[in-house]
Amino acid sequence: MADVLPTIVLPRVITKRAQARLAVVVAALLLGACSKSSQPASGAERVAQVTVVTLQAQSVALKKELPGRATAYAIAEVRPQVGGILKRRVFREGADVKAGDLLYEIDPALYRAAAGNARAALAKADASLVAAKLKAQRYAQLVQSGVISKQDNDDVVALLGQAEADVTAAKAAVDTADINLSYTRISAPISGRIGKSNVTAGALLTANQTIALATIQQLDPINVDVTETSAEILRLRRELLSGALRTDRKHIKVNLILDDGSPYAMTGTLQFADVTVDERTSSVTVRAEFPNPTHEILPGMYVRAVVESGVQQNVLLVPQQAVTHDPTGAALAWVLTPAGIVEQRRLTIERSVGNDWLVSAGLQAGEQVVVEGAQKVKAGDKAKAVTAVVSTSTAAKS
Repeated sequence: MADVLPTIVLPRVITKRAQARLAVVVAALLLGACSKSSQPASGAERVAQVTVVTLQAQSVALKKELPGRATAYAIAEVRPQVGGILKRRVFREGADVKAGDLLYEIDPALYRAAAGNARAALAKADASLVAAKLKAQRYAQLVQSGVISKQDNDDVVALLGQAEADVTAAKAAVDTADINLSYTRISAPISGRIGKSNVTAGALLTANQTIALATIQQLDPINVDVTETSAEILRLRRELLSGALRTDRKHIKVNLILDDGSPYAMTGTLQFADVTVDERTSSVTVRAEFPNPTHEILPGMYVRAVVESGVQQNVLLVPQQAVTHDPTGAALAWVLTPAGIVEQRRLTIERSVGNDWLVSAGLQAGEQVVVEGAQKVKAGDKAKAVTAVVSTSTAAKS
């Protein structure tokens, strides 16, 4: 401002009237210089720049992350079916076994003797049957000639039937003895990994005892049980019936996140949802099946399953950074109209999809939503749009 003021040469003697006139002139020069410096360089009105993203309707694969636990595909508790002294244990604890492999052997001496006794009884019954048949044949001839009475012949026929029944019972006793003898060799009922043995050689075992000898678990494939609220299942069912959500119910894919946060390499499939709602939690159990060739997933392990709910058509995704909330919790967003005017909209948000919000009301396809610079404008202001490079996610967690 000092450069604008002219140089004023004052006389040596100045009257009071001249001093007053000089003060007025200096004040006018100062005001003029300040007004010149405060004016903008150009006469055009300044317009704020805002970064916007243009909304486009798209199809979104909705996913939901649910907590769950891994469970064995099949579990078999090994128990003896006959009693006796355990003679030996054949398997190695923690090893993989196949169905039919020998696990334990009970002392078979008593059962071998019982089988021999049953066979002897069968031989005796066979001999009695032969004698009864011959006698019945002779009596049949004698009764025709009238040598014996009809009553005697009927008694012989009854004895023949009894002999045949005795043979049948003896054969059943032999089968039972053979089965009990085979039960002294305890085999694996399923293929899988066997755990620790609860008994050692010399232990006294009883048939169908409460304590299992060992447990076999099939780990490949393996099941993952997750829980979903009944309200969410009802909502998904309504969306499927209305056509708003589409899915292939026979091949619903499921991804897995392990307890340490790392993703599981293989993809599973949804098997079924339970038909009963837990009264305590109002949730339903959903089971998925995963291949597990390396036994990376173990029963009881905590996991998170990412389930594909389906594909929703013609939806709008808005970046989360473009949405704010008022004190009541209502979602708000700034929109730049085609005339370049900024206005505020109230939104209806259904869920999050990755880094975006899925908006069901408040916006239309083709509108420009402000993602940066909203703090520089207010409703009714003019603004200049700068297109943002925003990648809206089409498949993410719900």
